[in-house]
Amino acid sequence: MNFKIIVFILAGIFTVPAFYAQDITDAVRYSQDNIVGSARFRALSGAFGALGGDLSATSLNPAGSAVFNNTFMSVSLTNINVDNDTQFFNGQDSFSHSFTEFTQIGTAFVFYNPNMNSSFEKFTLAITYDKTQDFKDDWASHGINTNSIDGYFLSNAQGKRLDQISALSNESISQAYSEIGKFYGSENQQAYLGYESYILQPNSFEDDNTEYTSNIAPGTFNQHYIYSATGYNGKIAVNFASQVNDRLYLGLNLNTHFINYDRYTYLEEANSNFNSMVKQVDFENTLSTIGGGFSFQVGTIYKATNNLRVGFTYNSPTWYTIEEETSQYISTVRTEAGRDITQIVDPRIINIHPEYKLRTPGKLSGSLAYIFGSSGLISFDYAYKDYGNSKFKPEHNSHFDTQNQIISDELVGASSFAVGGEYRLKQLSFRGGYRFEESPYKNGETIGDLTGYSVGLGYSIGTTKLDITFDQTQRDSEYQLYNVGLTDATSLDTKISSLTFSVSFAL
Repeated sequence: MNFKIIVFILAGIFTVPAFYAQDITDAVRYSQDNIVGSARFRALSGAFGALGGDLSATSLNPAGSAVFNNTFMSVSLTNINVDNDTQFFNGQDSFSHSFTEFTQIGTAFVFYNPNMNSSFEKFTLAITYDKTQDFKDDWASHGINTNSIDGYFLSNAQGKRLDQISALSNESISQAYSEIGKFYGSENQQAYLGYESYILQPNSFEDDNTEYTSNIAPGTFNQHYIYSATGYNGKIAVNFASQVNDRLYLGLNLNTHFINYDRYTYLEEANSNFNSMVKQVDFENTLSTIGGGFSFQVGTIYKATNNLRVGFTYNSPTWYTIEEETSQYISTVRTEAGRDITQIVDPRIINIHPEYKLRTPGKLSGSLAYIFGSSGLISFDYAYKDYGNSKFKPEHNSHFDTQNQIISDELVGASSFAVGGEYRLKQLSFRGGYRFEESPYKNGETIGDLTGYSVGLGYSIGTTKLDITFDQTQRDSEYQLYNVGLTDATSLDTKISSLTFSVSFAL
């Protein structure tokens, strides 16, 4: 019996694919968080670590819920507008989209200690939900490149046997794509797509051939790339806090995290290069990710004086368990004997990747706030997170070992700070803030520094508060199209503007 047939029979017994597709971009995506939550929290750009008294502030520093004097509830609705300006070689494009969603909801229950002699004056139990990151994004780029998508398929094919990237006799596209992925892995699958679509030409058609050339001739290439993503990171926190005497607040959060992320990318490439057999390539990839995780936070707020407050928080790493599914499609147009032939390779197969674990970095935060009696306040927060501590697991897996080394080499510790202020005039509150966050990358370019500002207004009607905030952030980034071969990047200038409405009330 043919050795390859035996291999595929054995591979069919093990239905879990033997490949991984995770890389440094996944680690960064799930390690970042954003300033989201109530309108008041966003109005101060998240500079709430030493203040408390807001449910979103509780998700930042768990001691903050002990500042409440009565049971408190709040809910927030945010309209988000994303503007992307892209540049890819000589091409420039602009895209804008907006959407509305609930970003925060929660309740804090306050219990006073009936023992008047105890140092613990009151206890707080709070349950909050905050959307910590929104992945919804749509953009496209185009330009004339001297590098072709053929480099991606060649990089995955070189050194691999022809009989490990090609179909058996009478084997369908779906069967071959599935079996190659199950036994040989993702790189062989990519090589199979390149071979089956006539982009790759083996030096010989013997099974043991390991060298390939391209049927796309050198020259210039008109490329159009589309990116579309949806999804979010969410966090449900169960909070326990207590006020000790008159000056100290202590808190603990036990956090459950959720990941839901879907991405679609599409590359269209055309050329009229001399002696190029393949004239057009359309390459489509989809990714669907779900996951869950756990983290905890411990925090404290200390009243150094009646006006000055100091806060400190430790955020543990988040321990995620993640599952991913991918699918692919490619079509080409080639010229043979003076006529154009379209080759479609549509496996209609969903690759179910092995479950993996990701540990994101922990974070340390320090805060200062000065309260000007009943007329207002000013607050400052600083945080540090070492992205180089992100780690894929299981360890001692060759793919994850490589990715963890890349993370260690390319990611760094990043500082962030936020400053915010509030001025009260009777029932009105005027607010503003500014924030800055360093790039998590050593090169400072793959994802650049983030800057943002916020302005807000609050109005109190007895125990009910109505708040509205406008905030905006800006960040540049370089989005690499593929991890090998066609590694050119689209330059992105992303501006996110948000309008948040919150209703809160004490019971």
